Amino acid sequence: MEDGSRLVKLSLAALGVAFGDIGTSPLYAIRECFYGEYGIAVTKASVLGVLSLIFWALLMIVTLKYLVFILRADNHGEGGVIALTALVKTAGAKAKSAGNVLVLIGLFAACLLYGDGMITPAISVLSAVEGIRIITPLFEPFVIPLTVVILGGLFLLQHRGTARVGILFGPVILVWFGILGFLGACEIIRNPEVLRSILPWYGFEFLLMNKMHGFLVLGAVFLVVTGAEALYADMGHFGKRPIQWTWICLVFPALALNYFGQGAVLLARPEEAHHPFYALVPPWAMIPMVILSTLATIIASQAVITGAFSLTKQAIQLGYLPRMRTTHTSATQMGQIYVAPINWLLMVSTIGLVLGFQSSSRLASAYGVAVTSTMLITTGLFYVVARTRWGWNRPAAGLLCGLFGAVDLAFFSANISKILHGAWFPLAIGGIIFTLMLTWERGREILSDQLKDITMSFFEFKKNLELNPPQSVRGQAIFLTGNPYMVPAALMHNLAHNKVLHSEIAFLHFKTEDVPRVPNLEKVEVEKLGGGFFRIIAHHGFMEEPHIEKILSLAREQGLEFKMENTSFFLGRERLTLGKQSRMSRWRAAVFRFMSRNALEAATFYEIPTDQIIEVGVQLEL
Repeated sequence: MEDGSRLVKLSLAALGVAFGDIGTSPLYAIRECFYGEYGIAVTKASVLGVLSLIFWALLMIVTLKYLVFILRADNHGEGGVIALTALVKTAGAKAKSAGNVLVLIGLFAACLLYGDGMITPAISVLSAVEGIRIITPLFEPFVIPLTVVILGGLFLLQHRGTARVGILFGPVILVWFGILGFLGACEIIRNPEVLRSILPWYGFEFLLMNKMHGFLVLGAVFLVVTGAEALYADMGHFGKRPIQWTWICLVFPALALNYFGQGAVLLARPEEAHHPFYALVPPWAMIPMVILSTLATIIASQAVITGAFSLTKQAIQLGYLPRMRTTHTSATQMGQIYVAPINWLLMVSTIGLVLGFQSSSRLASAYGVAVTSTMLITTGLFYVVARTRWGWNRPAAGLLCGLFGAVDLAFFSANISKILHGAWFPLAIGGIIFTLMLTWERGREILSDQLKDITMSFFEFKKNLELNPPQSVRGQAIFLTGNPYMVPAALMHNLAHNKVLHSEIAFLHFKTEDVPRVPNLEKVEVEKLGGGFFRIIAHHGFMEEPHIEKILSLAREQGLEFKMENTSFFLGRERLTLGKQSRMSRWRAAVFRFMSRNALEAATFYEIPTDQIIEVGVQLEL
């Protein structure tokens, strides 16, 4: 009984987060098939054909691909393309070069999700607000300003978090799906002929009859599954079962009924193709429906924005982005965080998209390429995981992933034509962020190599101390180091200038593992090096935040008696210059230096008390 109650609670919570994006697609998906850039004529054959393609897209991509198979590829319970890439990274250890290429491809797929995070709030909220002009054409001038105000308010309130209003997300989306299904069912009862489109040959017949035009309409059909990747990414918050049961028992039936209902409207009244969703709504319910639609799209946008914050946090922990201030906005939900630079980037871009495109129909013409690219890459990464980690034979893995890949490729190809209509924007955003990540990783690698040259191993350092022992002062000091087996440059410089050493010194190295979280029992390694020296290696997952106080607390359990209040922390402050024979191009070196200057200080990131920090300058060349 308790397990059933917990499943219901998690399922309701998943409704408000995981299914918000895919649940608001009915606002614009059918419309774009018949009224958008590549809209097809509203005939009985085309309506049944499009509905068949939509039904089987939901069944093949969401139900079969993601909920049955992709959700199996969890990284210690966490999902999403970053977690999947981490699985591939560990699996590709034997074939290092191939593994590195796959990791880069997975990283690029993750970067594309930032573009998706910009366009989803824009198209969702705008499509909902456009309902006011259906109430009366007099409201037409207010559509864009109202959309901008709603989006601006949404981003401005992000720093306060969603903990207080988050409890309402599930019930609101539950009502939303209930009304979606009810409105669709009412129209289906009036015209049950639309249910024939469940048969797949109506879709095949549509593609054969309409040739290239029919193929391009697939770009609009794809809009019904654009939230599928979010289901995988949110698995860590809710688990597989709540997501699977919620989809099967509520979301899929409600969406199918609504899409079939919109099709029934078009069969009876083809002139409603400009907004078939609101054609389902009785005139007396139009104002409440516009309000509910707007609330649903705001919730869907919130989920996408939170996903972008989580993605940024993972990228920072894996060493692909500089440290940024991450604020927890909930005392109980670890996944609710706020990252200011990402929030402002999303806000400016999202509002810019609304002002630039002016309508949800034009935005739909730019939507899909980034998402189909991510889905195609996910299929490829899943094949590697199935072969290398699960031991599937080549025919089984190839047949399944070949089927998914063929569907993904068809949708990807149909969406390619959108590049000239604005789809270049999310691709460009993804490309820029991908370049920044590679630049940061490469820059840190160059600096790490230099630090190796100006320091020495602990064995060499200890021999030098025996030959020329320095003055020892009573006290405890911790030196943060990027390489636990080399003496930190800060210690070398401190010894060279001050000629003294503390009686107890620990080298502390933070290591991010390719898993979401590391158990406390495995978090800290403490090694006595002799002569008052210790080595601490702190392991943490890419979903965790390393805090110095917790590390020292776990280290004390292993016999390291360093007290937080009595310890001095030595950090190296890097001064970067451009060398004559730089290993980076000048523009990338300039970008890296800018990112480095604006990175959050290590003391703040690891929550080290500022009055116990001693910084030692180190000059390095890029």
